[in-house]
Amino acid sequence: MSAIAVPARRPVLADAVLPRSSRLTDLSLVLSGALAVALLAQVTIPLPIVPITGQTLGVIVVGAALGARRGAAALASYMVAGLAGAPVFAGFTGSLAAVATPSFGFVIGFIPAAFVAGWIAERAWDRRSLKAFAGFIAASIVPFLVGVPYMAMILNVVLGAGYDLAGILAVGVVPFLAGGLVKAALAAALIPRAWRGVRALDERR
Repeated sequence: MSAIAVPARRPVLADAVLPRSSRLTDLSLVLSGALAVALLAQVTIPLPIVPITGQTLGVIVVGAALGARRGAAALASYMVAGLAGAPVFAGFTGSLAAVATPSFGFVIGFIPAAFVAGWIAERAWDRRSLKAFAGFIAASIVPFLVGVPYMAMILNVVLGAGYDLAGILAVGVVPFLAGGLVKAALAAALIPRAWRGVRALDERR
């Protein structure tokens, strides 16, 4: 029986910038990642059901920069802070009542999305734009896998809106396709460029 080879974990941007990791360093990175997503969440284009925000861009960049575990921890911290009342969700909102909103499933989905982005970065896909773009599109899909069924449940079961599948896709998927591609492209431009900056600094030392 032969073992299946699993690609080894490679350093992510946070490891390259702060090579001496500690629990305090990891905690600082996690909290900084949560703050970055909170700030990008305030970049909002209002829509009737679920607004377009900068959160997904933040999720991808934070996940790729911190790695899978720290990225997921940052987004879990972001969600917990919002549920505790911190104004970190879109529109400077935050409360336990957010669980009853159609968009909250996407917030839950941000946690595995950050993990996927981080996993991709740990395989060094984030160092070249084309690979990064493909990987970040995959990470961008993850929130929809959680968010769309959750939205359908809130709209139809809790609010009794009676959306069929086409209606759910029209309000929860279609408006976000172009924006998702743009955000993945932005992240695929930013992260490899950051890597080039890190390498340039190393060469000067």
